[in-house]
Amino acid sequence: MLSKRKLFSLIVVLAMLLVTVPMPASTSLAQEPPSCGTDPVTLRAYFETGFDLPFRLAEEFTNQFPNVTWDISQDQFTNLINSTPRLLSGDNPPDLIRLPTMVSFANQGLLKNLDGYAAAFGWDEWPVPQLDQNRVAEDGTRGSGTLYAMGLNYSLTGIFYNREQAAQIGMTEPPATLAEFEALLAAAKDAGLLPIMQWGSAKSGMGLAFPLQALMASLGPVGPINDWIYQKPGATIDTPENLVAAEHLQQWIEAGYFPPDINAIEYTDANARFGQGEGVFIFNGDWQNAGYDTDMPGNVGFFLMPPAEEDGAPAAMSAPLTFGIAANAANADCAAFFFNWVATDPVARQIDVEVGGSNPGGPSGLEMPAVTEGSITNETLAAGVIVGEAGTSMDFIANATSAIFAQGWTPELQKMVGGRQDAAGLLQAVQEEYLRQLAE
Repeated sequence: MLSKRKLFSLIVVLAMLLVTVPMPASTSLAQEPPSCGTDPVTLRAYFETGFDLPFRLAEEFTNQFPNVTWDISQDQFTNLINSTPRLLSGDNPPDLIRLPTMVSFANQGLLKNLDGYAAAFGWDEWPVPQLDQNRVAEDGTRGSGTLYAMGLNYSLTGIFYNREQAAQIGMTEPPATLAEFEALLAAAKDAGLLPIMQWGSAKSGMGLAFPLQALMASLGPVGPINDWIYQKPGATIDTPENLVAAEHLQQWIEAGYFPPDINAIEYTDANARFGQGEGVFIFNGDWQNAGYDTDMPGNVGFFLMPPAEEDGAPAAMSAPLTFGIAANAANADCAAFFFNWVATDPVARQIDVEVGGSNPGGPSGLEMPAVTEGSITNETLAAGVIVGEAGTSMDFIANATSAIFAQGWTPELQKMVGGRQDAAGLLQAVQEEYLRQLAE
């Protein structure tokens, strides 16, 4: 046996070894989240034409982090649909890119898995709906699984209106039912006013998809619509309720509720014409708030598409302005840091609201930025609460597959405008194109 003196000496030696031997990295202090560092960084980005928000955010980001500069390209939404696969798979892919859709790009390994960043920044602790729309499961369906994109804010769509013209046709408050809204459209037509300004050029993507989806949600449940967008097995857009919705849209077209040159009108032109007084109503999203407030100060209102029944709940497209990071992006950490900054920095959140007109998202405990009194943003933010409480939000039907907007909705709706497609044929053609794209 060891003597007490030898035992004491052994204990001392062991204690000294424990102090001097380095501990494993796993027991050290938690690593700092990724950042843009201090060395010069150039973020390559592809933004969507006609949306000021990402440009303003990029400008402020560089203001706060001068070592970061931007190389920004921009294109129309429909062009991005066609060019995104090439951009993501190229030798010098973008660090940030506006995503028209994501499932096929995720399945092809073209988008970066953001789960590690979600853990590092704490995004998993944010309200669940903020991230779910940007998750893709192993079976290729959206709504759960791996995170592949983030939203710069969380937009809402509905119906904007010219207050002066609405008063001319007897509208003293927003309609409570679809029938009341359609009566207003007829009254506008009878008064010699354009009932609805909307765009339809293939360059911008057919804007009639907005009122069509609003009609779908007014006349039926939103669940099957989201299932179709998320590519759930067996989902179809060709349902009895959606047929009735498409028939309503066809009736609006035939009644002359839209501009006769709609198939040639681009998105920016439609908004400019509406701002100049052409159209009582326009279906659009809160990202256009700043433009409408500038063009029509105090003369623009907003309401959600009313349900078919008075006791029904209004629904709306409410989705993030989705951006992803290329799988082989050179500056992925900096791009992820930008995502986190957009949702948590007070100045960035203020830009989200003032320029984007939308809820900035982020952690649930953060205060909502102040909104200018009289701004239309007050109405869109309030409407977002209604949709959130009702649980009736939807993604956009243009986001179901990477090319369904360009090769399905846009050409078929243009044909309907030209009298060469009817409601039943529209849904059948789009569903066939959807299945064809899923099979590729």
